[in-house]
Amino acid sequence: MLLSDLYKTALLTAFSLTMVLASCTTSKYAATEKIYKDKAKGFAEIIGTVPPTGQLYDSLNATNQQWIGSVNFGIRKPNFVVIHHTAQDSLAQTVKTFFSTKAGTSAHYVVSRDGKVVHMVNDYLRANHAGISKWGKDTDLNSSSIGIELDNNGLTDPWPDAQINSLLKLLATLKKTYNIPTANFIGHADIAPKRKNDPKNFPWKKLADKGFGYWYDDVLKNPPADFNTEMALKYIGYDTSNLPAAITAFKIHFIQSDITPTLTPVDILVLYNVYTKY
Repeated sequence: MLLSDLYKTALLTAFSLTMVLASCTTSKYAATEKIYKDKAKGFAEIIGTVPPTGQLYDSLNATNQQWIGSVNFGIRKPNFVVIHHTAQDSLAQTVKTFFSTKAGTSAHYVVSRDGKVVHMVNDYLRANHAGISKWGKDTDLNSSSIGIELDNNGLTDPWPDAQINSLLKLLATLKKTYNIPTANFIGHADIAPKRKNDPKNFPWKKLADKGFGYWYDDVLKNPPADFNTEMALKYIGYDTSNLPAAITAFKIHFIQSDITPTLTPVDILVLYNVYTKY
């Protein structure tokens, strides 16, 4: 078998999981799952085309470029998990939204209030959940993360134990499967502080206790006199181009009882403690 044939075979094999999952249709969602299957097949064909099309670095001198497929490659793997609340009233409403091409949004998983987990986009594919966002130097979180939507209206809904327990099991699987660092379990507000505030009033400490994200210690030490709060926020990952928005996002995650865009003395103690963990 030629090297190029090996390359194409390996790529198509790598996408077989997507195709298997997409083929498991039910009568209720057969139409939308057919669209999913067709799109996945189209992506597999694009990636499996040897040599790749439309990837010339020098269109004026195409003969100066050669394709030799390497045998050492793999599918891109997610490095972050971004948690959202749906701001909708039910699991069914969110699923319907993710079927809408007009809405254009999606997530890899939706976790309902009763703990049911709905998987909607293959983990290796790019879902449209993060939008315009930034965390550290990463400006395309859609491409580097798994998005999880929690069925919660963002206003008065509590966080039921069944929902959080299912989320913890899901996060444990994702962390182990993709070797996601502890620091890389974050919220939508963290990566989009100018636009988003979700998930609100969320039990981040429960997640941190299980190794999904960081939380501050019970005993907080005073920072040094020259502690720079803006630099600390930036070091953690926050986009500080709009500092009040970054402060608010930090407080949505770690303070919650007060999300005004100013740091109180207690907030600074918390910030310093969290900063030292990164």
